[in-house]
Amino acid sequence: MQFRQKALSKLQSPEELDVPVRFARPPGRLVLAVTVVVMAAAGYWALTGTVAAKLSAPGVLTHAEGSYLLQSPVAGQVTEVLVGEGRTVSPGAPVLTVRTDQGDRPVRAVAGGRVTTLFATMGQVVTTGADVATVERVTDPDAPLVAVLYLPGDSAATLRVGASVDLGVQSAPRDRFGVLRGHVKAVSRTPQTREQIGSFLGDSGLAARFAAQGNPVAVLVALDRSVATASGYAWSSADGPPHTLDSGTPVTGAVHLAAQRPVDWLLP
Repeated sequence: MQFRQKALSKLQSPEELDVPVRFARPPGRLVLAVTVVVMAAAGYWALTGTVAAKLSAPGVLTHAEGSYLLQSPVAGQVTEVLVGEGRTVSPGAPVLTVRTDQGDRPVRAVAGGRVTTLFATMGQVVTTGADVATVERVTDPDAPLVAVLYLPGDSAATLRVGASVDLGVQSAPRDRFGVLRGHVKAVSRTPQTREQIGSFLGDSGLAARFAAQGNPVAVLVALDRSVATASGYAWSSADGPPHTLDSGTPVTGAVHLAAQRPVDWLLP
């Protein structure tokens, strides 16, 4: 009977208009207010705030003109090495002599520069086309170094000339000397093949490493100069390492990308 009485009362007032309205309790109102404030702050930050991002990539210190592999045009035995590593050569200068069936033949530098690596040694037998030396295309010993970074091919559109770059140098521990400062000077328009990278760097091993994940884009980084450091370049630390930097030193670069608003990620 009690259940039936309640059912009849429900039918008489289905909308329960005679029942007092219960508002949220104080704790509930506090939670609601905090939620509204957080959502408003997040919306304002998404519209007006910015997020900085970096793109990391391996690279190497070199000179802007790059290097080339000097190859022997003849087969025979090396009888004389005329230039040592670190020495400069002029275009057409003999680097070594190879004894062939037709007599001694010089192997001459294709272009002027500095010999960075000698592969051929006295008495070694070389074949036609064998790599005998790496020559860096630089005649001015005071010419500044640059860094060349190799980034994934699809990242070229996000890079801009002038962007700041932080370079971790293998020969200068980051925890002691910080990072080398630079800025993007140029970005290649098309991805570089392994052969193109090897031709520019004069090092097939590095070319294989940089092209291991596909054909990358080359990013030329100009190093910021400083007269207050031993290296002649600007570092995040006060004075950087107490020595000069050598061409061919591996680096890891972090390119600062343009800051974006969070709302841009949601827009097509």
